[in-house]
Amino acid sequence: MAPIATSREEFDEIPTVVGIFSAFGLVFTVSLFAWICCQRKSSKSSKTPPYKFVHVLKGVDIYPENLNSKKKFGGDDKNDVKNKPAVPKNSLHLDLEKRDLNGNFPKTNLKVGSPSDPENVTPKLLLEGEKEAVSPDSLKSSTSLTSEEKQEKLGTLFFSLEYNFEKKAFVVNIKEARGLPAMDEQSMTSDPYIKMTILPEKKHKVKTRVLRKTLDPAFDETFTFYGIPYTQIQELALHFTILSFDRFSRDDIIGEVLIPLSGIELSDGKMLMNREIIKRNVRSSGRGELLISLCYQSTTNTLTVVVLKARHLPKYDVSGLSDPYVKVNLYHAKKRISKKKTHVKKCTPNAVFNELFVFDIPCEGLEEISVEFLVLDSERGSRNEVIGRLVLGATAEGTGGEHWKEICDFPRRQIAKWHMLCDG
Repeated sequence: MAPIATSREEFDEIPTVVGIFSAFGLVFTVSLFAWICCQRKSSKSSKTPPYKFVHVLKGVDIYPENLNSKKKFGGDDKNDVKNKPAVPKNSLHLDLEKRDLNGNFPKTNLKVGSPSDPENVTPKLLLEGEKEAVSPDSLKSSTSLTSEEKQEKLGTLFFSLEYNFEKKAFVVNIKEARGLPAMDEQSMTSDPYIKMTILPEKKHKVKTRVLRKTLDPAFDETFTFYGIPYTQIQELALHFTILSFDRFSRDDIIGEVLIPLSGIELSDGKMLMNREIIKRNVRSSGRGELLISLCYQSTTNTLTVVVLKARHLPKYDVSGLSDPYVKVNLYHAKKRISKKKTHVKKCTPNAVFNELFVFDIPCEGLEEISVEFLVLDSERGSRNEVIGRLVLGATAEGTGGEHWKEICDFPRRQIAKWHMLCDG
């Protein structure tokens, strides 16, 4: 009986051994699968990302949009890559421990292009770059400032431009702004941020983050635009708008900077630049006109509003074209009770809307009713700017009050009038 007992013990040990080998096999399989996945991921990340632009914020890459072949800024030219040398990437050292909560560097007396500059740019090279960067248009705009604009200092914007020939990418680094005016009268400071647009097409619009309570913001944000041929750089212009964020109303516009890229040579590498911020230029007299048709139905107690046309709208940006639409707000006893808006009309100072809205009046008569029209310029990814404003009501002045009196005196009649827009 002893040999039989020994064989039973051996059979009992077999499942244990099989389980141990199975466990080791499972661990090995999972480890091999994880290693393969990591290799694939690293190989994919090394390729050029197919995006319209890359936003680098303190070492973090953000890819917000996929690059559509139909929306490419320009076609690739293989001959340009062969003829142009690759631009070496200059690494920018950031001493984050010396920054405050807003990301600002402590004020120093270092001059741009000094030997201690992190970009390692000599004064001679910087001066040459500045001479190349100055175009006749920029000289004209800088010398045509009025005496009032010279007295009112709006600060200086510092940035750099670079072109990557290997990836056909145009790189803009918004470094900082110095000496901005205080837009908040209580705290005597501002919450600045910058919007940048590549002209003339206005398809590439980006903006920096908001830095709180500072007049010398250090943004240090890089925007990389892919698919722009080097031969097309000379035809473009950069438009910077410096704003101060306002939580409770529209953001305050501090000023703007326009940089035509004609005459700027980027084949030698990164170019450091700075420009004085000038006052926002509205290139039109007045705010334009709006054609409105009103009809008051006393039997159903409704007000029919038709937004027909707008004309002679001001050219609010350097491209000379706006994307207007109209917001219609109905007020009862100075409290908004309803709102509507039209569709956006692209790139026109003379828009045709022809859109009808019907409002229910909560009271008898129109004595405490008023209608507000806001004409706005549509901007992707930011707050829309008010081009002009119009109020129609019993207490309105000018043509607004006259139009309102006519619809009250002649109910059930559609009456149309042109009105001048005022400041928003």
